[in-house]
Amino acid sequence: MENVEAECRGLAEVIARIGDKWTVMVCGHLSEGTHRFNALKHRIPGISHRMLTITLRGLERDGLVARKAYATVPPKVEYCLTPLGQSLTGPLAALASWALENRPALEQARAAFDRRAAQD
Repeated sequence: MENVEAECRGLAEVIARIGDKWTVMVCGHLSEGTHRFNALKHRIPGISHRMLTITLRGLERDGLVARKAYATVPPKVEYCLTPLGQSLTGPLAALASWALENRPALEQARAAFDRRAAQD
């Protein structure tokens, strides 16, 4: 039983990492190639400097993103997907495709639910 619980906790951690909206956005942009921090920040609508920093550090810690710092003035830092991170792009692309295809159905279901809830 302990082993099952440990596996569930481990799986939950992985899903929390790869299912986070900022992770999906960052990995999506890095799947196009190497980017500097400010380029990522400008390309991802709504992400704050702090949240991008936290997301990139978490992805680096998990081995999905590599960070390369150059000793220049001003400092230059680039981020790219590792081979492990690149292996995630296929599943994320499939999820994005599913979301785009099924968004209208989800919105219809939400509207119907909200109408029923308002009547009760």
